[in-house]
This record gives sequence, C-alpha cells and structure tokens, in this order.
Amino acid sequence: MGNISIAKKEYKGWKNCIEVSNGLIDLIATTDVGPRIIRFGFQGKENEFCEVSEQIGTTGGNSWNIYGGHRLWHSPEDSKRSYELDNSKIEWRKKKNGIVLSQPTEPWTQIKKEIEVVVSDGEAKVKLIHRLTNMGAWAVELAVWALTVMAPGGKEVIPQVTRDTGLLPNRMMSLWPYAKLNDPRVYWGEKYIMLQHDINASTPFKLGLSNEDGWAAYVNNGHLFVKQFQHFEDAVYPDYASSYETYTCNFMTEMESLSPFVLLEPGSTIEHTETWYLFDGVQTPKVEKDIENHIIPLIK
Repeated sequence: MGNISIAKKEYKGWKNCIEVSNGLIDLIATTDVGPRIIRFGFQGKENEFCEVSEQIGTTGGNSWNIYGGHRLWHSPEDSKRSYELDNSKIEWRKKKNGIVLSQPTEPWTQIKKEIEVVVSDGEAKVKLIHRLTNMGAWAVELAVWALTVMAPGGKEVIPQVTRDTGLLPNRMMSLWPYAKLNDPRVYWGEKYIMLQHDINASTPFKLGLSNEDGWAAYVNNGHLFVKQFQHFEDAVYPDYASSYETYTCNFMTEMESLSPFVLLEPGSTIEHTETWYLFDGVQTPKVEKDIENHIIPLIK
C-alpha cells in the first residue's frame, strides 16, 4: 500500500476507529457508529471537521446524533428517512490506499449506505465514493447527499453560476424558511457567496444552489479545505435544482453536495464522488478579489 498506513485505534472514547494516513494528512473513521469520518486534517494539526463534544465516543440510544465529521444521507430530507439511527456498529474493510465503510441496511428505508475512501500517496487529497443500494422490493426516488460538518470559526466560499444565458436567467437559489437575506454572516458577491461561521448566532441559515463549477471551500486556521464534485447541467436535482447546499448554526457549518435524482430500482446502486483537498497557509478572504488571488489558483 505504498506510504499509506491504515491502523485501528481508539479515538475519544470510540475504541474501534480506523486511521488512514499518508504522513501529510490523516483521517479517522468510526466503526462503532456511522459511517462517519470524524477527523480529517494535516497530521498533528487541528481537525478540520466539527466534533460535537457531548456525543463524541457515545454509542446506542434512541435518538439520531450528528456527532460531527462527514456522513452520507439520501435526499430529499424527511424526518423519518433522513434520521434513521446510525448509532451502532458498521463493517469495514481495507482496499488499496484506503478503506470501505458499510452500514447495515436501514430497516425502514431499506437503503444500504457505503463510503469508499482513498487517500493519495504524498498529496493532501482524498477521494470518496458514496454508494446507496436499494435493498427493498420497489423503486425509490432519491439523490445521494454527502454532508461534511466543518469546525466552527471558518469562512465558506461558494461559486455562483456565471454562464451567459442571454435573455434567460442563469441561476436559481433555494432558501429555507429560517434563512434571511440580510443575515450578516452572508457576503453576496458578484461571482461568489461567502458564509462566515458565528458561534454566537441565534438562528440557523441554509442556502441551496446549482453549483455548476462543482466545488466549494472552507478557510479556517490558515487551512483551506476544498470539496469537489461533478455537477450535471441537464439533470434534475433536489430542493429546486440544488447540487450544493450549506447550513450553518452556532456550532458548525455544513458543506453538502448532492447527486441528481434517480429512480433507484431494487438491487441497484447509485454512486456520488467527492474529492477533498487541503492547503496550508491560506488567508481568510474578505472580498472577492481575495478569492481570485488566493483560492482560485489552488482549485484544480
């Protein structure tokens, strides 16, 4: 497996976590609950992901826990289908340069979740393949929904659609009932939207949009986390054409990419791929010129 190390370890009360590292970056996945990738960052440095302190290390119970980190859902959001409990053990296996995390079939939805993780050798780069398999008896309409819960204090950067469509509109945005257009955490730029996390925020904010560029970024502690994915221009997406969504509250900001809707037949599987990059020494942008100067040159 080259310079990639894969080891079982305890992490903050969870005794059966799996750490994957290439010496530059490391990630830690839980197997006592999940699947969750609870940590990702430069080796020996801060966790780029949020950890919900009162839930870390716990298992079992009759309530859904966010825990923090990165998780896999299926859209559209629903109080029953989205919040199926994932508080118990999952299976995992090694693969070349990574691991595969497999959750037992959800008893109510009959959907099976799997996340394949591949760490690049010698580069701060991770590829994730999210899979949903319909183990039930009839077709289900859904989209793959990959959600990354970022640590507090950072600033998110989201590109807007800039395609010239002439006399026709070129973008659409979705706002949830609690989202306010005058929210001071949001910077509405010409080409980019920025969202500043605020630990003192009293209300949440959520935005969805058609992200044709297929990336979003989060700057925190001088580190730049980039999430890349594929946007399909002619596909139908959840939540009024949202291939990307973000949610923020007082303890975290969530970066969410989505696949197009599919009618998933019994026995069939859909995949959705993300690629993560991590850069050091990146200053937090204040205006769009900062994004163009310091972030865009790093986007691959």
